[in-house]
Amino acid sequence: MSYRHLTTALFVCVPLIAAAQVKPADTLFTVERYLDFETAGSPRIAPDGNLVVFVRRTVDRMKDSWENSIWAMNADGSNLRFLVKGADPAWSPDGTRIAYLAPGEPAGNQIFVRTMDAEGAITQVTRVEQPPSDVKWSPDGLWLGFAMVVPSGPEWKVALPQPPAGATWTKAPRLVEKLHAKADGRGWLVPGYTHLFTVTATGGTPRQITSGDWNVGARGTGLPGPVGWDWMPDGRSVLVDGNDEPNAELLRQVSSIYQVDLETLSRRTLTTTRGFWTRPAVSPDGKTLAFLGFAFTRQTYKVADLYLMPMTGGAPVLRSQGFDRAPAQLIWAPDNSGLYFTAEDRGTSNLHFAPVTGPIRQLTTGTHMVTGPSISRKSLAVAVRTHFAAPPDVIRIDLKKPSQIVQLTHVNDDLLAGTRLGEVEEIWYRSTGGAQVQGWIVKPPFFTPDRKWPLILEIHGGPHGMYNVGFDPMYQNFAAMGYVTLYTNPRGSTGYGTDFGNAIDKNYPGVDYEDLMAGVDSVVGRGYVDTKQMFVTGCSGGGVLSSWVIAHTDRFAAAAVRCPVTDWISFSGTSDIPLFGFNWFEKPYWEDPMPWLEHSTLYHVGKVNTPTLLMTGELDLRTPMGQTDQYFAALKLRGVPTAEVRFEGEYHGTGSKPSNWMRTQVYMMEWFRRWSGQRR
Repeated sequence: MSYRHLTTALFVCVPLIAAAQVKPADTLFTVERYLDFETAGSPRIAPDGNLVVFVRRTVDRMKDSWENSIWAMNADGSNLRFLVKGADPAWSPDGTRIAYLAPGEPAGNQIFVRTMDAEGAITQVTRVEQPPSDVKWSPDGLWLGFAMVVPSGPEWKVALPQPPAGATWTKAPRLVEKLHAKADGRGWLVPGYTHLFTVTATGGTPRQITSGDWNVGARGTGLPGPVGWDWMPDGRSVLVDGNDEPNAELLRQVSSIYQVDLETLSRRTLTTTRGFWTRPAVSPDGKTLAFLGFAFTRQTYKVADLYLMPMTGGAPVLRSQGFDRAPAQLIWAPDNSGLYFTAEDRGTSNLHFAPVTGPIRQLTTGTHMVTGPSISRKSLAVAVRTHFAAPPDVIRIDLKKPSQIVQLTHVNDDLLAGTRLGEVEEIWYRSTGGAQVQGWIVKPPFFTPDRKWPLILEIHGGPHGMYNVGFDPMYQNFAAMGYVTLYTNPRGSTGYGTDFGNAIDKNYPGVDYEDLMAGVDSVVGRGYVDTKQMFVTGCSGGGVLSSWVIAHTDRFAAAAVRCPVTDWISFSGTSDIPLFGFNWFEKPYWEDPMPWLEHSTLYHVGKVNTPTLLMTGELDLRTPMGQTDQYFAALKLRGVPTAEVRFEGEYHGTGSKPSNWMRTQVYMMEWFRRWSGQRR
């Protein structure tokens, strides 16, 4: 399983680590094992409950990319077989076809339909210039709806001489007058707005259903899931969420739910209170609208509540009173009796049921992540489950006996056979202000408590995110290399309620740093950590905090600061998510720059003494490369040992390409090895 042809398309600002290598071991999760790592996702059960399709993701070693393919099996897991290359399958209402996304003509993803009979005929439905997403069948199975970016831009009529025949002139500049939606969330790739389209299931010209300088699909709360929209059962209208207020792209806590008539394209606003209202889902009988959200607030974070409202009009009814967790992935029960949903809770995710009347019930239990449910008319559900020692696989849940979970796929059994994984221990510890914080310790497979071990503190991004109990190849690789790893959910994390998540409001970084250090103290107190060999790392929000950590303590021997934000002011004008819309600070920087500066790690760099490796993707526009460059230059000017790793072909994060995930691991390991036990 060794990867002998790993190219080094990697630029380093100093001659760093000519050959960062790891020694293979047949029984450990070494870095080259990542090339055989698979995941199972997007399970969809047929309406009659007899057949399941899902997406199997594998590494293409030759193309250095992930390959998605759709597989099918019976509902008991038998007769597993490959269907077609593609992703995001969706069953037609009668269960005779699936729609899915796959590369087509012209270049890029297109919508395809495959019949589920023995013939398996395939039709390319769309031939659009921008990638479609969030595909859903109409109730009669004749149409497909989907979301897509509509390119837009200012039209300036400027006089310019025509080039001579055969001449090659520089490409025209891109003219931008507004903050636009971003294609696929990774940068200013396609100026435009996301809108809803329909197309016949047999192919044809898509029809644009929504239009204007606004986006279908409310963003900003951290809720998982696709663009929020749904068909009405009669097929005559659709429900969408979005915000058409002026400067809507800056108002990330404001959105409404609209009903769009498919004949006239007229739009009716269903939510009347100003707030963040999203994820509309209508009951099968068309009588009741379910949605998520909250009234407008300037809080940085708030748990979204579940509401029900009659489609004929009337006041919304709060259904999640006392349930201080955010419902996600809403699915109506076929008999209109209530909604199934998943919810993050203290590092786990489980399936719940909210009846139209009565208390919310948790259906599945366990220390695992259950996500992406799909439900049939027979009260059978499928979902994805992962836990510490098990990568994502498809499971079946009998909704009448939800404690009986059956695992249907085992896509990594061959990879993990005979592999010694690191043991994971859950911990709770007390931080400042009496806060109770949850974390996990991953220990090497050959761990014994009677010796001293190096420690890695890994910090999550967001900052409103949640580390969880799912399998993570990064932690297992750290364990295989002999490191104890601590990962934790400090204040600001999701899955612990509104107050915990909002504790860093207008103060980020803040008490989250105190929670991280309290976690390190808790592990050190166990007596098996070599305090001269402690290291800190994290990406995105974790890059913010890891660079903040080394400015406020010298206890770490080295740091690997990955995809960070180091200057909030420059970030707010260069990132693909304008910071002012997040309400991080009370006032914009041109009115009061001090909070922006005080919370920017670049302005604390004079206190940094820790050897620091910086790692960012060249194409990153979420935490742009300039954020890393500024920090690198400042560390160099101060004489702090530092190096900058610039990943080719990477947007946000450093692992979309399998080789870059491995590079991230081995370069961090080499940097930590260099500075083990050393102090400046």
